[in-house]
Amino acid sequence: MPRVAGIDIPDTKKIFFALQYIHGIGPKFAKDILAEAGVDGDQRSNEVDEAKLAQINGIIDNTYIVEGALRRQVSQNIQRLKDIRSYRGDRHRKGLPVRGQRTQSNARTRKGKKKTVAGKKGVKAK
Repeated sequence: MPRVAGIDIPDTKKIFFALQYIHGIGPKFAKDILAEAGVDGDQRSNEVDEAKLAQINGIIDNTYIVEGALRRQVSQNIQRLKDIRSYRGDRHRKGLPVRGQRTQSNARTRKGKKKTVAGKKGVKAK
């Protein structure tokens, strides 16, 4: 299995898609990296020679923030919002949608499983 940026990428997939297994590299960055390295995106990742893989590694290391560093940066940004008590930070803290989505009927992914609240018992007239 080839290693790029310290990550094992699938060797049976095309290199264009295999690079996207690295956190922080999507279709645009994968295309840019392959163009800069001069590698055909339709080649399987196990068919790319070691020199080209080393070149791709160098490009990623020098140009892009990926994997652990990117995850750390994102969590630090969220923590900063929480620390300064911004509206967005409060939404992160409460586990609610941050970007203005409605919550009355949707947002189950963010809010989690339904917590059933016992309804009011019917009052019997005497």
